[in-house]
Amino acid sequence: MTHITCRETPPRAAWTLEQAGVHPLLARLYAARGIRSADELDTTLGKLLPPDRLKGAQQAAQLLADCIAAKKRLLIVADYDCDGATACAVGLRALRQMGATVDYLVPDRFVLGYGLSVGVARLALERKPDLVITVDNGIASVEGIAELDAHGIPTLVTDHHLPGDELPAAAVIVNPNQPGCTFPSKALAGVGVMFYVMLALRAELRQRGAFAGTPEPNLASLLDLVALGTVADVVPLDRNNRILVAQGLARVRSGKMQAGIRALFAIAGRETARAATFDLGFTLGPRLNAAGRLADMALGIECLTTDDSARAMNIAQQLDAINRERRSIETGMKEDAEILLASIEAADRASLTLFDPDWHQGVIGILAGRVKEKFHRPTFVFACGADGELKASGRSIPGLHLRDALDLVSKRHPGLLLRFGGHAAAAGLTLEEDRLAEFEDAFEAVCRELLAPADLTRTLETDGPLESGYFSLDAVRLMQQEVWGQTFPAPLFADRFEVIAQRLLKDKHLKLKLRKGGQEFDAIQFNFATVAPDRIHAAFRVDINEWNGTQNVQLLLEHFEAA
Repeated sequence: MTHITCRETPPRAAWTLEQAGVHPLLARLYAARGIRSADELDTTLGKLLPPDRLKGAQQAAQLLADCIAAKKRLLIVADYDCDGATACAVGLRALRQMGATVDYLVPDRFVLGYGLSVGVARLALERKPDLVITVDNGIASVEGIAELDAHGIPTLVTDHHLPGDELPAAAVIVNPNQPGCTFPSKALAGVGVMFYVMLALRAELRQRGAFAGTPEPNLASLLDLVALGTVADVVPLDRNNRILVAQGLARVRSGKMQAGIRALFAIAGRETARAATFDLGFTLGPRLNAAGRLADMALGIECLTTDDSARAMNIAQQLDAINRERRSIETGMKEDAEILLASIEAADRASLTLFDPDWHQGVIGILAGRVKEKFHRPTFVFACGADGELKASGRSIPGLHLRDALDLVSKRHPGLLLRFGGHAAAAGLTLEEDRLAEFEDAFEAVCRELLAPADLTRTLETDGPLESGYFSLDAVRLMQQEVWGQTFPAPLFADRFEVIAQRLLKDKHLKLKLRKGGQEFDAIQFNFATVAPDRIHAAFRVDINEWNGTQNVQLLLEHFEAA
């Protein structure tokens, strides 16, 4: 069941923003998202939180500066998603600009798992580094960092994931979510943490006189990478993250971007001059993530670090092909999942656990997200790992912190979970294949305990009706150019319409012609083949549809019910 609600918009807050020169439509939308003054909308770099407030950043800068001065070899251990790839690219580009000798290693997720495991540590040792730097991982890598330490190799951890009960014995840890860190933005992505460490390093090198007579590295040139990783990792877009994303988008729109970013936009057929958060999250991000899901994220990192435009375009084409393969695999898995779900009464459950021995380990996270969206239940999807193990990726709903739920399962059933970790909304785990049923029952029990009945009803929080004058190309472009994302959602409207025509496109997309008052609207609901009633109450986004060179406003329906 889905419930459509309307956000409260404080009239005085909207009026205050209007008086400060904010467009009336944006003033209403921003007020409904908690913005109370125009100053909160200032996304200039001067408003960024300073690096010295991030615990460990100064010590990391000193460690790195010492290594650069001593010409030591640095090795970045990256993660295999878009956040990890962009964080690695930021580190490689910035450190090289500041005179470091640095290389990187990205582990095979299917063989070595997540993070700096013992196996990854041993691979790193073969490179003979003097310092290992983790990006977007490491906070849970107690054993792997101990392995490096035993061989006399220190580790600098840069991460944003929630720590476990034990912190690794790293030389320095930079993570806004570590104990004792008072950095106001706990929502930094892995790429954001690495960018902050590079800011601190530049300041440290400046203080040491390293740039005397030479231009300082322009770290703002890396903000396109920071914006991409931040949006693609779906971290909350608090003010600090909105600044990072806004600045990155501004660089892309003005044509100042890495060759790989330009190539990814081109291969996706998107205009850089109109770059929006949608492009980062749903166009570029999936193409990079596909490399980590099906192939090797080193391909994605190379795309983001090459300055050769032709090479970047060649890699972008490979990434696009891998992403098409990922979509094909996902389609087959969704069909399998629908067969499994047909025998389950999802409405009677507080969670869903799915497994098929033929499912691809790299795509289970996407499938978990699709199932969670459709049934509004915390969902884990399992695939076969090695040595009789199953690996799962999970997605949650508001009201259930997924990592905390797994922690509770682990405490109540010692030894059941071989490994687990993650965030509130997404997590992963490993268990022995013959204990899947035990996990399903344990997770269901925890979900029943932690979730209230109201949590199991999907709520679409909307901005209410859109004023008739704003169903225009200019208004849509105005909204698209703003920074939207997790916890700062893109505009979603709700209204009642008369359905005057409808048909199916490609047997799976519902195309409608709607009327309200004297206005008629084209609308579409993707992957929805149910006939609409004559009058509907719909939650929708507004978009621009281009066909044969003509642009018009189109409503993208998220949900509708009989009015």
